[in-house]
Amino acid sequence: MSAEVLVTGGTGVLGLQIVERLRSGRARVRVMSHSGKPGAIHGDLLTGEGLERAMRGVDTIVHCATSPFRKPEQVDIGGTANMLRMAARAGVSHCVYISIVGIDGAASYPYYDIKLKTEHVVEESPVPHTILRATQFHDLILMAVRFLDRLPVMPLPFGFLGQPIDSGEVADRMAELALSEPAGRVPDIGGPEVASLEDAVRTYLKVKGSKKRIVRLPFPGKTARAFREGAIVCPDNRYGTITWEEFLRAEVNIRDAA
Repeated sequence: MSAEVLVTGGTGVLGLQIVERLRSGRARVRVMSHSGKPGAIHGDLLTGEGLERAMRGVDTIVHCATSPFRKPEQVDIGGTANMLRMAARAGVSHCVYISIVGIDGAASYPYYDIKLKTEHVVEESPVPHTILRATQFHDLILMAVRFLDRLPVMPLPFGFLGQPIDSGEVADRMAELALSEPAGRVPDIGGPEVASLEDAVRTYLKVKGSKKRIVRLPFPGKTARAFREGAIVCPDNRYGTITWEEFLRAEVNIRDAA
């Protein structure tokens, strides 16, 4: 009999794709989400509502739920600790956690500090674990770039380095880990190219056919320095194969066909 897998945050950008891959591999999958979308168990890491029901009979938890904007410390750190306490009591044998490349080198950025502390919660839990760190998702970079594109010019921090990866490729790896034995901290994964944020925006404007002007802004401080020095890239771990430009051109084709 196949294992029962619970995916928290299972209706989000990454979680939805992990669910699809696990189900296509004939795993039995349960989805927990705060969104209340059809087919998902409503679960709230902050209050604990629905957690016990969601993990009843579960062998593996794939933990993608996060709250970067609303009470992240309480939800990510406290909520994960609460979830894992319940998981231990329920006999869950594996927790697979998605984290972010470079958070220890850029912990001055508040959300990265919270992700790092959440990693520690996972590591200290009695539930055996696997932690995967990935670089920035194409989808999330596109969201940020489109926000900037609403402005008359594109203001950009100077020299920030990134290594965007396709979220579907991260989902492939997460699904593989979910169906494997607990492995602790596994090697980081990143996209096929390391480039500056300015390069990424120039590619976006080229694909869009826009001549909008870019304005470089110097950003002071520890976090900006870490981003300029490559804290959030892993050039030796180029797992992804889909480039930023390929992702953008596919997005254009999807939009044109809609």
